[in-house]
Amino acid sequence: MPAVKTKTAYVCQNCGTVEPRWLGRCPSCGGWNTFVEERVERKSAKPSAVFGEPVALETVTNGEAGRIPTGIPEFDRVLGGGAVHGSAILVGGDPGIGKSTLLLQVAGKLGRQGETVLYVSGEESLLQLKSRAQRLGIHQQGIWFLAETRLEVVLEQLKKIKAKVLIFDSIQTISSGQLLSPPGSVGQLREVTQALIERVKPSGEILFLVGHVTKDGFLAGPKVLEHMVDAVLYFEGEKNHFYRILRGAKNRFGSTAEIGIFQMTEKGLSEVENPSGFFLGERAEAASGSVIVAALDGNRPLLLEVQALVAPTPWGTPQRVVGGFDARRLSLILAVLEKRLGLSFGTKDVFVNVAGGVKIEESACDLGFALALASSLEDIPFDSKSVAVGEVGLGGEIRGVSQAEARVAEAQKMGFERVLVPLTNAKGLRKFQIEVVGVRKLEEALKKGLK
Repeated sequence: MPAVKTKTAYVCQNCGTVEPRWLGRCPSCGGWNTFVEERVERKSAKPSAVFGEPVALETVTNGEAGRIPTGIPEFDRVLGGGAVHGSAILVGGDPGIGKSTLLLQVAGKLGRQGETVLYVSGEESLLQLKSRAQRLGIHQQGIWFLAETRLEVVLEQLKKIKAKVLIFDSIQTISSGQLLSPPGSVGQLREVTQALIERVKPSGEILFLVGHVTKDGFLAGPKVLEHMVDAVLYFEGEKNHFYRILRGAKNRFGSTAEIGIFQMTEKGLSEVENPSGFFLGERAEAASGSVIVAALDGNRPLLLEVQALVAPTPWGTPQRVVGGFDARRLSLILAVLEKRLGLSFGTKDVFVNVAGGVKIEESACDLGFALALASSLEDIPFDSKSVAVGEVGLGGEIRGVSQAEARVAEAQKMGFERVLVPLTNAKGLRKFQIEVVGVRKLEEALKKGLK
């Protein structure tokens, strides 16, 4: 008998596009050299365990009753109040950022609540997991560790342990024997994730998946992986700073506007209950070029220190060095200061930084950066008891911002005495005890802010 010919296809490892032949560049996502040859297999059609008989709407119970608080309030805040039974949660982040530490601490908290947890590691040995657990102070019963990369073995062990919480670190290391493609490929990721989701949906178990990210900051693997899970969380932060931020990119059971802030310590991640105080803890008083702004990350107001240093350039071309802020936005603010106020930066080096390594992506902090630049140029300190909020327009006008009340409330909470806001926002902020100063033009803000 003639040998059965194996059918193969070429699959893009970025977006999952399938082509019959190899291509240098993916026509869908534009990635270069992303196609990998994979075996094509046809599965017999069988009903999925996830779906059953139709159910009347009035008989469906409220999903909120199925939430389990993880015992870490900052983590629960991002999830929307806790993990939902039968949900799949994908946690991504740079290598070494603390994903494994966070989920191991979650396992410890849930184990303390009486939940049975299975932690499957495809990257670390049992001795490494035990050493990390001891360092984090996790000793309670109910937590099982399994160093395994084969999906079929993991599913067989689940029948014995009956765990209610499953943690896979990481999903890129788990593979199914039904496919010949290597671990981490598009086919393997889709197959393994689908098998695990079909496992937890009907049983009400909670599934946590750790995902690697690419150099561009996106989760490695096809985009379909993010569509398959119920929540996608990103763990962010600079390795040379202690703080970490957990934010939701997708959440079927809650809002994606909340963030959780943690601090990396020798004993693991600790929650930052007062983020504004944390970021302002090392602020230098009465220093020129330093201004406090009220930023908004999701729905959470944060008081941050923006710093500017303007100095004569020893070279022919002045430098523009930016940290934690959009460089193009800085160029816009410098142009407005030169054109509308007559301040000259053409022969000056300009250095701008957000203290603490935080990144500001909203235009509501423009006024703070403009005041910091003018303060450093004139060597006149900005009022240390004031906070600046506002967007700078090309005409030098100060435009209104969203959620001004939350920003002013945070400034009052942290003990500041005055806040500079756009005049359009000032009318609705008279109820606060803090002094609210409405400004219409950038020149007016400079006169009231610089002492």
